[in-house]
Amino acid sequence: MTQQPEPAPGVLYLVGTPIGHLGDLSPRARQVLAGVNRIACEDTRRSGLLLHQLGLRGRDHGPRLLSFHQHNQAARLPELLAALQAGEAIAVISDAGLPGISDPGELLVAAARAAGLAVICVPGPSAVTTALVSSGLPCGRFCFEGFLPPRASQRRQRLQELAQDERTLVLYEAPHRLLDLLEDLLATVGDRPLRVARELTKRHEEQVGPTVMAALEHFRRTPPQGECTLVLGGAPAAAPAAWDEAALLQELEALVAGGLSGRDAARNLAERSGHSRRDLYALLHRGS
Repeated sequence: MTQQPEPAPGVLYLVGTPIGHLGDLSPRARQVLAGVNRIACEDTRRSGLLLHQLGLRGRDHGPRLLSFHQHNQAARLPELLAALQAGEAIAVISDAGLPGISDPGELLVAAARAAGLAVICVPGPSAVTTALVSSGLPCGRFCFEGFLPPRASQRRQRLQELAQDERTLVLYEAPHRLLDLLEDLLATVGDRPLRVARELTKRHEEQVGPTVMAALEHFRRTPPQGECTLVLGGAPAAAPAAWDEAALLQELEALVAGGLSGRDAARNLAERSGHSRRDLYALLHRGS
């Protein structure tokens, strides 16, 4: 099957840009950025410099850059949607990485989808997955929280809500708030495994850890620079309650009396008690 040439008219392209190393821009991303009618970006000066470094924009050629950020996104949306409906090909990029993650690209995609317009993602680098897979922490299940609230009380409350989550947690943080976040992590979740990644893919890439306390001590000595991606180990798995056969059988029989099947009763109690669903199902049948 022959693929349609890109960029295609009337399509919104989400294009991943390098998070540090310019060589990480894919050939497909380069082709799309060079050929679209305009590029929506957070900072036109920063994106203009990036495109110039990549050889995609000079003084007299290249796609038009249009600012699209949290302060003007409501006003820009109708303009961008109208351009797409008129047949323009538009790319949206963030300052670095994959657009739509902790930036206004998410709102533009939702609006384009709601209007029945085509949206295509050209995959590329992402600080979330780059930091996660290189951290050495479990990657099979993880939770991305982005930037936590800047106010201390709201940030601590959110951490309390996340404290019992057994999944690996990925966070973003600005350098001037990193110490506060590390102190809050130590107070709310304890000295868990942690990697603080900065300058990812660049020459001086750094991953500080291996625990919350170690990272806190490091950044107290060496003030952080640049936005950081934190990968935090999840809460230890809760130990199952003691196996009290009589009490468990009583609960199972009450669930069945309430209308659940034997399998559903065993599954319900397994989720609450931590015991094996199979063992609980067998107990129910032994008691009946």
